[in-house]
Amino acid sequence: MNSKSMPINIGINDSDREAIANGLSKLLADTYTLYLKTHNFHWNVTGPMFNTLHLMFEQQYNELALAVDLIAERIRALGVAAPGSYKQFADLTRIKEETGAPEATDMIRQLVADQETVVRTAREIFPLVDKANDEPTADLLTQRMQIHEKTAWMLRSLLQ
Repeated sequence: MNSKSMPINIGINDSDREAIANGLSKLLADTYTLYLKTHNFHWNVTGPMFNTLHLMFEQQYNELALAVDLIAERIRALGVAAPGSYKQFADLTRIKEETGAPEATDMIRQLVADQETVVRTAREIFPLVDKANDEPTADLLTQRMQIHEKTAWMLRSLLQ
């Protein structure tokens, strides 16, 4: 847990830092898997909503690409190694991969559910973060939840 050269002394005990980092690792895995899925849908979307969805999915996967870096860097700041392999992400994520090319409306439905899954993953970490007075992680989680809730709403609106 601690660096060999110098212990971490940020006001959060070792066990809380590790537990928070473990929760963030699940969030990282969900976010990365959603990034990959959204990129897949960007490449493979077809139909009358092609242009709208192609551009929307591109905006979403670009935002997710930036998010994975922020989450991984927070894990590192807590003194824990961030997961970074497909195997690790597959073991940690709740997002179901899509290996086919579903219809556009099915893509949207899947992404709504997946955006909401990421929100729930982030929300589950909050009690420990609050107990440990880990404001930087709370801020990160709040921002991620806001973005994913808004994205889910925007995607859901396309289905109405």
